[in-house]
Amino acid sequence: MTIRKLLRRSSGMLGGLLLLPGIYLLAGLAGGAIPAGGATPAQGIRIYVEDNGIHTGIVVPARIDGVDFDDLVRPGDLTDSRHAGHAWRSFGWGERGFYLGTPTWADVKPATILAAAIGSDAVVMHVDALPDPAGQRGVYPLTLSPDQYRRLAAHIRASFATGHAPIAGYGPSDAFYPARGRYSAVTTCNSWTGAALRAAGVPMGAWTPFPVTVTAWL
Repeated sequence: MTIRKLLRRSSGMLGGLLLLPGIYLLAGLAGGAIPAGGATPAQGIRIYVEDNGIHTGIVVPARIDGVDFDDLVRPGDLTDSRHAGHAWRSFGWGERGFYLGTPTWADVKPATILAAAIGSDAVVMHVDALPDPAGQRGVYPLTLSPDQYRRLAAHIRASFATGHAPIAGYGPSDAFYPARGRYSAVTTCNSWTGAALRAAGVPMGAWTPFPVTVTAWL
């Protein structure tokens, strides 16, 4: 093979690789625009969806309508058990290395993104005990019927792995727990949020790999 042919083939491969992120972005936005789920009532149980620009999560009452997560999230799992007295719990699912290593955009590294996008079975649930987040930036209120809330809670509960010790969180009020599933560019933390809301019957995109594909419906 001549040098010219080799360069031509290499440039073609490079061009194809550069197109992949754009194709992924367009596919994700298209998937997020396809409606799925059902409808939400005007009155019922209030929850929230939170978005920090990287991860989305679901914020629910610590205890309501006979549903709680006390057997999964124990006060001693938090660095400061006093935070367990907060009336709300946020839940988010994701790849362990990416989730633990990227609390903010400033912590995002290309190698971490690539490793997560390729795929990983090391997934975690991130749980935070917090006061009512109403009115905070990046927090979207949502109302569910009692039946919808029970379905949402069941989806969250089913995402936890069993028989594993908690992992220290970002601060005194949160912790990580081993979870079920496999993370990839297709099944992201935001895909989990969308799937949980669809399972509850909330109007949501058919595939929600990015934060905006979740929050655009809220």
